[in-house]
Amino acid sequence: MKTLNALAISLPVISVIATYLALGPLSGVYLIWVAFVFWAGFFALGADMGAFKSLILCGILGAILAWAGTLIILNVPLADSIGLPLWAGIVVGAAVAVGVLAANNPLFDAIPATVFGIATSFGYLLQTPDVMTNEMLTSVSLQNSVILISASAIAGAVFGLISGKFAGAMTSE
Repeated sequence: MKTLNALAISLPVISVIATYLALGPLSGVYLIWVAFVFWAGFFALGADMGAFKSLILCGILGAILAWAGTLIILNVPLADSIGLPLWAGIVVGAAVAVGVLAANNPLFDAIPATVFGIATSFGYLLQTPDVMTNEMLTSVSLQNSVILISASAIAGAVFGLISGKFAGAMTSE
């Protein structure tokens, strides 16, 4: 079977399982939309074990950078003097710069995966009521962005790996 046809089978099958788990027995353990971002990243980064490793390491790095950036935004009182949009923009820009510079270390050289972690973390924090607080950010719970986004990134990388292996088993080219 051609690779595209195999992917047309493996991706939907694993998507059904991933969605069922996210909305059912693993509800709240990972976010399906974040998992899909990292799942797509698996294929964008080459769909191999290197991509798998990079997505997890760099995705978690991005989640940590966004988490730390959010704590800085909340606790360094520059928003009052320069305005929250500018202050948040500066902090996010600094987090991205640190993520890019981290690529000097081969463990963190997948800059897109780091940005996926940063972007999905800020997406979660900005769109989910009551999670962008010092209390929630320092809790040991699945509502803490660094924990939830990291778990979701790992889930997405695993789903990518499984769907790639499943497609590979059906491929003859």
